[in-house]
Amino acid sequence: MTLEGTNTYLYGSDPCVVIDPGSDDPGHLEAIRAAAAARGGIGLVLLTHSHGDHTAGADELGAEVILPSGGEVHAGLRVLATPGHAEDHVSFIAGGVCFSGDLVLGLGSTIVPPGGNSLAAFMDSLALLQKEALDLIAPGHGPWVTDPAAKLAEYVEHRLMRERRLLAALEEGERSRAALLAAVWDDIPMELLPMAAMAMESHLEKLEAEERLPEDLSA
Repeated sequence: MTLEGTNTYLYGSDPCVVIDPGSDDPGHLEAIRAAAAARGGIGLVLLTHSHGDHTAGADELGAEVILPSGGEVHAGLRVLATPGHAEDHVSFIAGGVCFSGDLVLGLGSTIVPPGGNSLAAFMDSLALLQKEALDLIAPGHGPWVTDPAAKLAEYVEHRLMRERRLLAALEEGERSRAALLAAVWDDIPMELLPMAAMAMESHLEKLEAEERLPEDLSA
């Protein structure tokens, strides 16, 4: 779920900002403190969202912890509200670099759970990043994204592909959720089907909000 773990970033110096401290593992926290000491210590801890794999170690670092709402600037980092993966998700922009949290991952696609029309919000968040002149995305999990435009286009097309396939199955008369999942997410390994089912519910929620979902859908 977290690839090789959660990426923690240090930004700036005298003092530095810690972005997503991640685990409360003592060794990990000591590594953060040691790296921060070379940058004049920790002045602020910023969180991209409230999920535990990004926040667990935050209170152990002895600095103010902030989860912004968007529109602010903290220590030179511009905050964009980028909900979708989580309702409270934000991304941080510094020049051409985006610290994207779980909005964009270095490998694979992120989870967008149903609730609050989260997939529509996620697509809006991707569109927001596409308007930025980005040279690099530093994701919450996985390697750096060195071609942000291509990655963002890939993310958008991935969701639109699932939507097209889902609409095609519905137009053919399929109304069973189980059958829709089997038809549209037929390339997913068996162990990932629960995540795919969650993704499907997000798609169905979006289609319902857009009045494009048949009313006779079954379990």
